[in-house]
Amino acid sequence: MRPVGIVISLATALAVTSVHAGEFAISSIHPFDPPTVQAVDSMGRQIELRTGGKHTIRRAVLSVDMDSESFLIASLRNGSLEMGRVNVESLNDIVSATIVPSLPFLFKSREHLRDVLDGPIGAEILAAMEPAGLVGLCFYDVGARSLYAKRPIRTIADIKGMTARIQSSTMSAAMMHAVGAKVSTISHDRVPVSLKHGIIDAAESSWAAYISSSDNQMARFFSPTEHSMAPEVLVFSKNVWNRLTKEEQTIIRMAAKESVALMRKVWDEREGSARAAVEQSGSIWVDNVDRKSFSDAMFPVRARFLIEPKLQDMVNRIQATH
Repeated sequence: MRPVGIVISLATALAVTSVHAGEFAISSIHPFDPPTVQAVDSMGRQIELRTGGKHTIRRAVLSVDMDSESFLIASLRNGSLEMGRVNVESLNDIVSATIVPSLPFLFKSREHLRDVLDGPIGAEILAAMEPAGLVGLCFYDVGARSLYAKRPIRTIADIKGMTARIQSSTMSAAMMHAVGAKVSTISHDRVPVSLKHGIIDAAESSWAAYISSSDNQMARFFSPTEHSMAPEVLVFSKNVWNRLTKEEQTIIRMAAKESVALMRKVWDEREGSARAAVEQSGSIWVDNVDRKSFSDAMFPVRARFLIEPKLQDMVNRIQATH
């Protein structure tokens, strides 16, 4: 069994460069969902095996006062945390290339997304993270984000005026504003109680996170708008990376790449029963969602973010893929 998670205090996280020699601490602000956990655990076993036990991975759980991806990213950039798993949108402000896979309704399908992430465009986005102090290792495509609320959302008319919880992201805010919603960026652990007391009316996430976070207990209607397929990215602190040997870096990169296949296998097995899983949780999978109404409303959002010619060129290449 892999090392159990520990809580790192704010002071400790900032002051300690390497908590235990040979261990790479990895963290995410999200609850550890099984597909990505299995992938990272597998990666850790491979690193331990290929380095003869010199290195391994342990899970570090950020305490509540550090519950933000911005704090996690800052910890990675200054080297107080070795590894992290973040949504690619959280990097938009410091790595412009990550804007592209964050755009609404960009990918035609899960297969299209994976073709892009596994190809030269994916490699280009990962490489663009290094000037920001991060080493991009691989992408984990963790499903499309959709909306859920106390009542069905089938068209943009249904969400107009609602307050929707989103992750702290300029892109996510722009998408929700485009369909007439107000936005809230409360921490994810506050979503259920905020739904209960009417502080928010809706939220967005993947169907898996919707169930695992227990948000479904307060918002029974899951509407598969699938407006975003922004993946998560596994990143390593460049500050720490530069202290590793070339051989160690190669081992980590290979183990990360191999972990993607396992993560997708586990995810795909669950994705096939997504609707059944939602309904078995006591929630309702909303039929006849007019995705085109969301796509039409959100499409203009792209113009706001594609101000660099190289980003528009990347979009053109993605659209030509698959």
